Amino acid sequence: MTTANGIHMAAPCPDPNFLDFEDYFPSMMVRLGAEGFIGELCSGFQLLMDGEKGLITFNSLKRNIHVLGLEDVLRDDEIVCMLMEGDLDGDGMLNQMEFCLLMLKLSPGLAFDGTASCSSMAQAAGNHLA
Repeated sequence: MTTANGIHMAAPCPDPNFLDFEDYFPSMMVRLGAEGFIGELCSGFQLLMDGEKGLITFNSLKRNIHVLGLEDVLRDDEIVCMLMEGDLDGDGMLNQMEFCLLMLKLSPGLAFDGTASCSSMAQAAGNHLA
């Protein structure tokens, strides 16, 4: 099953090898620069987060899943898997840094390796990520 965003969802926690989508992040990075790109990611975080908690929670993601065009596709267990994929501190939610790192990690076109790439992106966008 392919979603409106081109992501192939074959299992509750889909294997990254089954992803089939157009990666626009590299062209956005070129066009916007590192700081502008991170700013766009942060805007996406703001759109999906729980306004009171300042985090992306299960409920905020479920409530805003229509923004991603996935309201008729994702089951609750798949939403949980999405959160687990990026949850670095084990609280079951995504803060802004976790969200941005997850987005970078999931972009094959950026060849994100979690070390130098992350460091340079965070440094270039220091005023966006608190």
